Amino acid sequence: MTNVKKAIITDAGFASRYLPITKTIPKAMIPIGAKPVMQLCVEECAEAGIEEIIIVATPNTKAREIYDDYFHNPANNVKELLDKQGKSERFEPVAKVLNFPKITVIEQDPTLPYGNGSPIVSAKQFVENEEAFVVLYSDDLILGKGDVKVLIDTYNANPGAKAVIAAQEMPEEVWSKYGMIALKDNGTLSHIVEKPKTPDLSPSNLTSYGRYLLTPEIFDYLVPSNTGLDGELWTVDAITRLAETGDVLVAKSEGKWITTGDPKNYFFALLEYTLRNADFAEEVKKFVAEY
Repeated sequence: MTNVKKAIITDAGFASRYLPITKTIPKAMIPIGAKPVMQLCVEECAEAGIEEIIIVATPNTKAREIYDDYFHNPANNVKELLDKQGKSERFEPVAKVLNFPKITVIEQDPTLPYGNGSPIVSAKQFVENEEAFVVLYSDDLILGKGDVKVLIDTYNANPGAKAVIAAQEMPEEVWSKYGMIALKDNGTLSHIVEKPKTPDLSPSNLTSYGRYLLTPEIFDYLVPSNTGLDGELWTVDAITRLAETGDVLVAKSEGKWITTGDPKNYFFALLEYTLRNADFAEEVKKFVAEY
């Protein structure tokens, strides 16, 4: 067995599609049920045995302060009031949050280029001496079995791999919205085609999204000078370079990936999560049917 014990969870940037609420709180703190999106990502890591999580917050905002308060504030005043009211059981969800694996919150380095690779570079010092580590984009939720466990299990079975990326089969009508995976003859990653304009330009029906297991070798390619499309620092560009030097494995998700990147998809994520998990799911189904 290998020793994958750390994870980086990246914040969602300024989330302009969610304004005005995201001028005050990070998008990953918007709730799915009674839990923020960020907590669901943390839970996915905890369930996979991750021991330390680095949350990379958007710089020049209150995000770091908000995450620190959420995951570390013991809220003793709330506990005392609930105890007095005879409602101590209502504090149990808070106690769970306070007992998560070690969580360190940092800000993204504001000197780095724009792009989804910059939060990972910002957390380099926390993971560069690890055998491997996991990266989650907080925009992406996995319903059902979490991808972090699948990524780690795949790496444990193939410890010589340079990286493992999660993938999900998607219908043709949405291929133009996502990064589509091209495979080598041996089934490992060749490259990723970003948002193919027509279906014939997509190399497969496998979509890549924000769940990766990376080795520190990624930092040989994920450097500020290696910007790509639109002058941004892209994680997938670095992973593609890594795939030129060895095997980058593609692990199909055993859950269901759903994005919360915009209000419409957030609503669908909230609805599906509710129907899967809430004790009032049947009432919601009835309400929707009647509506």
